[in-house]
Amino acid sequence: MKSSPVIQAAIDLTAGAIGGTACVLTGQPFDTVKVKMQTFPGLYKGLSDCCRKTYSQVGLRGFYRGTGPALMAYVAENSVLFMCYGFCQQYVRQVVGLDKQAKLSDLQNAAAGSLASAFAALALCPTELVKCRLQTMYEMEKSGKITKSHNTIWSVVKNILKKDGLLGFYHGLSSTLLQEVPGYFFFFGGYELSRSYFASERWKDELGPVPLMLSGGIAGICLWLVVYPVDCIKSRIQVLSMSGKQAGFIGTLLSVVRNEGIAALYSGLNATMIRAFPANGSLFLAYEYSRKMMMSQFETY
Repeated sequence: MKSSPVIQAAIDLTAGAIGGTACVLTGQPFDTVKVKMQTFPGLYKGLSDCCRKTYSQVGLRGFYRGTGPALMAYVAENSVLFMCYGFCQQYVRQVVGLDKQAKLSDLQNAAAGSLASAFAALALCPTELVKCRLQTMYEMEKSGKITKSHNTIWSVVKNILKKDGLLGFYHGLSSTLLQEVPGYFFFFGGYELSRSYFASERWKDELGPVPLMLSGGIAGICLWLVVYPVDCIKSRIQVLSMSGKQAGFIGTLLSVVRNEGIAALYSGLNATMIRAFPANGSLFLAYEYSRKMMMSQFETY
């Protein structure tokens, strides 16, 4: 029995939410280090220095600041991403003249993922903004860019609403789109190509947990190698706008390159590469298995 488009979309949305949750719970400490190093590279000599100082300043909980918004961000993003991925796959089939049930090539799946990411960016940007600000609250206070705050989700949300209104939640949207659309082409392309490689004589849908996690890790590395400088600029825009600075993407990029050098655009890259395998591996493992389970449950009725 074939599932209806509505049921298929609901399954993809739910599986994407489960995958996003697994991604955050696995990779949050590394994400916190990444954002700190992107936004305040002058304060840290490297990954180990950032980890050591964060622990000495605020303890273990410092690595998990912003976990609430991160869960909201990645659950929202991946729910929308994987739901729209299914719709975009159908759109790609129509464009290239394939039957609705035809298998797409790895390149075509990558194009569908890139299209889907544009919709996911709209869900990601507001919660990512709150997450980044919470993660860098200590550095913002220490540098004098903001006064002492309560370091809570609600205090950050109130501050954004008071200063900029609802549109304030979309600081960095253009950077997010610039990051997501090309990045997810390589993300889904890397995932599908890796699955094809590991599948060899088997169907890709029959892969076990280890090849799935490896494929997810490779997908994450493909994504971040391509978009990391853009993500760095996005983090700067979202965090520094808290102190009243409203520079756009080009202005922020030129300021960073002129004052800190091109290397500053890659601050925290090593933390991101370490995070890529467990976080994105967990994302796809949770997504594929939960989706398969829900599909099999539906087919029994």
